[in-house]
Amino acid sequence: MPYEHLLVEKPGGGAGVVRLNRPKVLNALSSAALAEIVAAVGELDADPGIGAIVITGSTRAFAAGADVAEMDGRTPADLLADRRYELWETLRRTRKPLVAAVAGFCLGGGHELAMACDIVIAAENAVFGQPEVNLGIIPGAGGTQRLT
Repeated sequence: MPYEHLLVEKPGGGAGVVRLNRPKVLNALSSAALAEIVAAVGELDADPGIGAIVITGSTRAFAAGADVAEMDGRTPADLLADRRYELWETLRRTRKPLVAAVAGFCLGGGHELAMACDIVIAAENAVFGQPEVNLGIIPGAGGTQRLT
């Protein structure tokens, strides 16, 4: 299946790779990008030739968080009506091991995406954080539960 915000690869050796591909916004997680990640992971999870799934970004950013432009002006009720929580739960139910290969910025929702994986491998330039707490916003995709 073609994706607008991702590159999906099967380089061999039993691995599937989901590469976030939104360089202009440091791989920010829009609703569409998150839905594509979940769809791609689901396809790889169902593939009998795949033994593990790697989620990665670029050397500059794994994912710099939620797409702030998309969230501007949305209310808490809008966010609850969004499928985001359902998507995060679907990702959590992946049967095959998920590996986050993190380089660069891994912030907010991107950090939560990495923490949702079974294994996190970090490059020397990886920067992890939940900067939304400085704005009085609680990490809403499992960050407070997984960070411990």
